[in-house]
Amino acid sequence: MKQYNHFINGEYRPSLHGRTMDILNPATGQKYATLAAGDEADVNLAYNAAHHAAEGWALTPLAERQAILQKIANIIEDIADELVAAEMMDTGKPISLARRLDIPRAASNFSFFAAAASQLASESHYMPGQAINYTMRQPIGVVGCISPWNLPLYLFTWKIAPALAAGNTVVAKPSELTPVTAAMLGEICNEAGLPAGSTEYCSRYGSGQ
Repeated sequence: MKQYNHFINGEYRPSLHGRTMDILNPATGQKYATLAAGDEADVNLAYNAAHHAAEGWALTPLAERQAILQKIANIIEDIADELVAAEMMDTGKPISLARRLDIPRAASNFSFFAAAASQLASESHYMPGQAINYTMRQPIGVVGCISPWNLPLYLFTWKIAPALAAGNTVVAKPSELTPVTAAMLGEICNEAGLPAGSTEYCSRYGSGQ
């Protein structure tokens, strides 16, 4: 039976304490895989990897960041059938819905924010005789993202893509009820050339998120 592990620093790793959770197909109630059950130590490991990668990703030229995000979108489209099948098994939703909505929107999230990143301009406002106020749009470092169970990859990418586009690294927690396409996203990010540590995936034990 397959086990899905945390994606940390470009690699899949079991939880440090070794615990796992069952993944059930809600349409049948049957267990079909297991999931690494993380705790604070795993989250800290993910954060440290993202923190270490943050400066390098923030200094990556915008055009290069955009190209990587667009490649992620392209790969999602290329393996759409695999992602649709995983989403159906994980959520119990009709395969037609996953094919029509969930997976296409996950790809478009990366495409949209890859393009939108070029519109992040800083601004200045002159206060006559007093000062000039500046608004600087810069990466803030590591961003934490939590997504729900009902649209697993769609909403997961909706949070991750803009954070990456803006030059931040990400520690992301999908729902432990529907974690499979989130786990698959790690492989996609590696294939697209996203630097290790830029996006971390860690499923928190018993969080209920």
